Amino acid sequence: MKPLGKKSITLRLTLLFTVVSALVLTTLGLAVGALVERHFEEMDTELLVGKFELVGHALWEHSQSALSDRLDAALVGHHGLAVAIWDASGKPIYSHGSVDFPSIMKVPGTDLRTHPKLWRNEDGQLFRGISGTVTGGAIVAVSTELQVHEHFMHSFNKTFWGLVALAAIASGLFGWLAARGGLSPLREICRDTAGITADHLDRRLTAEDFPIELAEVARTLNEMLGRLEASFRRLSEFSSDLAHELRTPVSNLLTQTQVTLSKTRTAEEYREVLVSNSEEFERLSRTIADMLFLAKAENDLVVPELGPLNLREETDDLLEFYEALADERGVTLSIKGEASVAGDRLMLRRAIGNLLSNAFRHTPRSGVIAVLLTNVDGMATISISNTGQTISPEHLPRLFDRFYRADPSRQRDSEGAGLGLAITRSILRAHGGNATVRSEDGLTTFELRLPSIQQ
Repeated sequence: MKPLGKKSITLRLTLLFTVVSALVLTTLGLAVGALVERHFEEMDTELLVGKFELVGHALWEHSQSALSDRLDAALVGHHGLAVAIWDASGKPIYSHGSVDFPSIMKVPGTDLRTHPKLWRNEDGQLFRGISGTVTGGAIVAVSTELQVHEHFMHSFNKTFWGLVALAAIASGLFGWLAARGGLSPLREICRDTAGITADHLDRRLTAEDFPIELAEVARTLNEMLGRLEASFRRLSEFSSDLAHELRTPVSNLLTQTQVTLSKTRTAEEYREVLVSNSEEFERLSRTIADMLFLAKAENDLVVPELGPLNLREETDDLLEFYEALADERGVTLSIKGEASVAGDRLMLRRAIGNLLSNAFRHTPRSGVIAVLLTNVDGMATISISNTGQTISPEHLPRLFDRFYRADPSRQRDSEGAGLGLAITRSILRAHGGNATVRSEDGLTTFELRLPSIQQ
């Protein structure tokens, strides 16, 4: 037997409809039965009280010799009705009907007119009766047989509960039809999503075509498909870019080795070839290491070791490394401001170093490179600006993409693999910040923003 958790939604809804309907109908049946019973009790009590008063008046108006005739005449036609009268000493005065009244109804001073008593005789017959003391101290007891009532209630319950069972079954059937019809949009979603493959990730579900309850599901699936499409596209671009970047150095290595082996060469010539190959291998190693870092960063596997970090001191150290190159090319370096963050020292030095290296590659002779550190509204900002050719607006949004080529005047030289800016952005995002760029009027500015701490 399958556990309930594995059953279909249609079946579970059908069972729910059936159980709820059965509970409602059962409650209704119990309420109706109780009301019918109460109605019979009120009718019986009204009859018994009326006959009790009749007997009381007869005792007042007639002598004992004429009492029997008067009561016999008054009780004619009342099937199942019994009357008994005892004097104050408990001696029987009158009896109509062969009913053995309970002893409690014969006790002087007892008044059961407002609370009728139920009992069964030895034959199992059910009776309802009242008793009380009337004028003169006589005790009067009146009862009625409930066989007709019992027969009616038996037939009523049999018929009613049969109808309840049929209604519960019908509710389950109609519930199954309603659940199946109500879940048809869900089956439509299944059919639509079944046609979405790796070759058709651009397909989307039309949320407006589904009920309100499933529209949110459709929108969520569309968002998931959008993320899958973007991830698949990035993976395809990654594979293509990686193959392109590795093809060139591998091709160079293969060509140079084949040329070298085509004829006998001197030891010095072999040494030069090995030095050249070593440079290509170093470039391959850097590219592979950078790609591994980016792959980890995109899957949130890069966890910075946070610690207090003075960005001014770290940037000063990096600028000292470029001072000789700046003097040689006549580039003016400047730095202003202070900022402190909680970050990973090596990772943030790498991010800042990538931007400084990029600035030096694209700053003409006698140009200017300026670094500005600010701390505003809990965010530390490092702005690195350099003079040079303005970058076209259509290229700016993609400068941080892997291997992206802008116009020829901004293309990377042979020293880089085109991953520096992508790595910088990944480092900033791992720290809860971001990297942006703007370029206008011959001045390009890269900004790194991340949460700051009090200095």
